[in-house]
Amino acid sequence: GPPFTHQQMPRKMVYYGQTSCEQDTERYLDVVKYVFSSYKKEVPLVINTMGWVKGEGLLLLIDIIRLLSPSHVVQMDVYDWKAMAPLTPEHIHLTPGLYTKGKQQAKCKQMGMSGAENWKPSEGEGDASAPEYKLLYVHPEFPRAGVAGEARVHSSILRDMSILGYLGQLQSPDIGAVLPLHSLVPYQVPFSAVALRVIHTDVAPTNIMYAVNASWVGLCRIPDEIRCQTDGPVLLTQTPVCDCLGFGIVRGVEMEKKLYHILTPVPPENLRLVNCLLLGNIAIPNCVLVGQQGVEGEIPYVTSDYNYSI
Repeated sequence: GPPFTHQQMPRKMVYYGQTSCEQDTERYLDVVKYVFSSYKKEVPLVINTMGWVKGEGLLLLIDIIRLLSPSHVVQMDVYDWKAMAPLTPEHIHLTPGLYTKGKQQAKCKQMGMSGAENWKPSEGEGDASAPEYKLLYVHPEFPRAGVAGEARVHSSILRDMSILGYLGQLQSPDIGAVLPLHSLVPYQVPFSAVALRVIHTDVAPTNIMYAVNASWVGLCRIPDEIRCQTDGPVLLTQTPVCDCLGFGIVRGVEMEKKLYHILTPVPPENLRLVNCLLLGNIAIPNCVLVGQQGVEGEIPYVTSDYNYSI
C-alpha cells in the first residue's frame, strides 16, 4: 500500500528540513554520510535516489554513487528523453561530481560556496580504481513516463498524507470521533531544556518564537549538553547533523513560564533523549488548521482576507 498506511520508525534518521536539497547540497551529502555510517551490512540495502538528475543534481548523484559504492545501479530511462548518459562504472570513474573529482581532474571542483572549496574526498572516495558495480538499464515503453510537474503535485499530497498518518498516532485507537489537535494534551518543555534552530532561513532572535509557534518540528538529539546561563531560549548558530527521534507540533509558546507546548506521538522514553528542536521548511497540512471542529470565528494562523493585488 501507499507509504502513509504503514509507517515505521527508521533505524537512523536525520531531519533535513526541506523537500529539495538544492539550497544546501553540502549538508545533504553530510547527512547521507551520517546516515550511511550506521549501516552494518547485515541486510541488503536499497538506496532510493532523488529524481533530480539534471545539472547539479546529476553531479550530486555521481558523488553519491562514489560515496556509497553500490553493487548494482538501476537506471530508468524516460520514454521520450534521451539526454542522460548511462551511468556505467567507467562514466562514474571519469566524470567529476559536484564535490568529488573524476580520474582526469587534478583538483577538486571549485564551487564558490562557503566551505565547498575545502571539501576533500576522504580515503576510498574518487580514488584511482574504477568502481565495480553492475548497471541495470531499464527502458520503459510508456509515453509520458516521468513527467516532472505531475510528480511534484503528487509528492506534496503524499507528504501531507504521511504527516497526517504520523499525527494519527495521537488519536485514540478506538474507532470514533477524531479529536482536533487543540483538544489533545501537549507536553510542557522548558525553553532551557532544548536548543532551537531554524534550518531553511535566517530568523532574528527577537522573532524566533513567532517562527516556532504553530510549526512542525523535528525532535532531535545533539551530542552536546545544553548549557544555558539564562532560562532560554537556547539558539544554535549552525544546523547540526544529528539523530532525529520523531516529530511534533509546537502548539503554543508560554512566554511567562518559558515553556513550549509540544504535541508528539514519540514515546516518553525517547523524548527524554531529545534536546534540540529543528524547524524546517515543512508546513503542517492546511486541512489540520482549516478543518478543525469547534473553532468559531477567525482561525488562528489562517489568512482568510487575502489581497491578491499585493
